[in-house]
Amino acid sequence: MDKLFFIEIGMGTDLHGQNITKASVRAVQNAIHTNSMPGLRSVLPGGTLDNMKVNVKLAVPCDKDKLDIAAVKAALPYGQVSVEVSDGGMLTTSGVVLPDKDDVNDLIYVVIASVEVGY
Repeated sequence: MDKLFFIEIGMGTDLHGQNITKASVRAVQNAIHTNSMPGLRSVLPGGTLDNMKVNVKLAVPCDKDKLDIAAVKAALPYGQVSVEVSDGGMLTTSGVVLPDKDDVNDLIYVVIASVEVGY
């Protein structure tokens, strides 16, 4: 990315079910769902959102091999999306195991996302 315009930070959790993809998508949504970038098209090459680049950095506590990158990318409505995954985030206890919520243990997965926008 040659020109960086915005960086938004978000946090997402999966309280029950231990699904790293669900927590990651929620982190990305948390980062982007309180923003509007009305002037962005005017600075993008060709004036189109197709030329926007979006780089997502995820800090995940575990289960990197189970992360569905395509689902994370699908959470972003526009642009050419790339995803980087690193160690981070948090595992903490929910204090209860709920088999009806697909819990295999009492862990809450916490993921942190940085969403960078530019071209």
